[in-house]
Amino acid sequence: MVTVVGVRFKKAGKIYYFDPDDLDIKRDDHVIVETVRGIEFGHVVVGPKEVEEDEIISPLKKVLRVANEEDYLIHEENKEKAKKAFSICEEKIAEHGLSMKLIDVEYTFDNNKVIFYFTAEGRVDFRELVKDLAAIFRTRIELRQIGVRDEAKMIGGLGPCGNVTCCHRFLGEFEPVSIKMAKDQSLSLNPAKISGLCGRLMCCLKYEHKTYEELLKDMPGVGTIVLTPYGKGIVEETFTLAQMLKVRVKKEDDTEEVINYKVDEVIVTEEKDFKYEALEECDYDEELEGMED
Repeated sequence: MVTVVGVRFKKAGKIYYFDPDDLDIKRDDHVIVETVRGIEFGHVVVGPKEVEEDEIISPLKKVLRVANEEDYLIHEENKEKAKKAFSICEEKIAEHGLSMKLIDVEYTFDNNKVIFYFTAEGRVDFRELVKDLAAIFRTRIELRQIGVRDEAKMIGGLGPCGNVTCCHRFLGEFEPVSIKMAKDQSLSLNPAKISGLCGRLMCCLKYEHKTYEELLKDMPGVGTIVLTPYGKGIVEETFTLAQMLKVRVKKEDDTEEVINYKVDEVIVTEEKDFKYEALEECDYDEELEGMED
C-alpha cells in the first residue's frame, strides 16, 4: 500500500496522486507540487489515504510544500496575467486571420510556460502566432487544441435541467456515453433533447445506466408474448423503473383489454406467433410455482 493525496489543478479537473512526504496535509489545503509541466499550485481534494500500488503511476512525485501566503499571491498574480494574455492572444489570432477560437489561458506556477487552449474545426497552422506570442511573453508557449466537450467543461453554462453543467461542476473525467443508454431509459431519441451544450450526448445518461441494465434483465420487451391470469397476452408498453407492463389480453367474453401487470406477475413465453387463448387459473399458478423452484 502507498500513502497518497489527491490534487486538482482546475475546478472539476482530473485528480492526480502525489506523495505527501510526511507533510501535515489535510483536505482543502493548497500545495505546491512538481508535474511534467513544471511547478504547479494545486488544491488537495483527497486527504492522505492508502491505495494499491497498481492505482498509481510510478514514479510518484512528492508534494514540495503546503502553500504559504507568498504562494497564494503568486497564484493570484498568474490568474491576472492569464486574463491579459487572453486579450493579447485574441488580437494576434485576428491579425493572422486564423480560424480558431481561444477558450482559456493558463500560466504554470513558476511562469515557465503559458498554455493557450483553443478549438478549431480542423488543423491550424499557428507557427507564426507562436513566434509572436513568444516574443511578447518571453517564455515557453504551448497552444493546445481541445474538443467541444472540453470547451463546455472550461466555460460552463446551464444544462437542459437548469443546473450548471456536470462537467464544469464536479465531473473529473469524461466517460463514454452511447445512444443505447438513451434507448434503455426509454428517452426521446431527438438529438436536441438528449444532447448537452457541447452538442454531444449528455453525460448524465451514464448515471442511471447500471440500474437500468439490472432492471432490464427480467423485463420482457414490447411485442413479447406472456402468460397472464387471463391467458396469453402481448406486451404493448413497458415501464422500467416501476417494473410494470401494459399487456393486451382477451378475456373469456372475447373482449380485449389492456391490463397493467408487475413483471413478476407474468410468465414470458418463447412463442413468436400470437394467438389469444384463455387459460384456466390453475395453469397460470402451476407455471408460477415452476419458476419459483
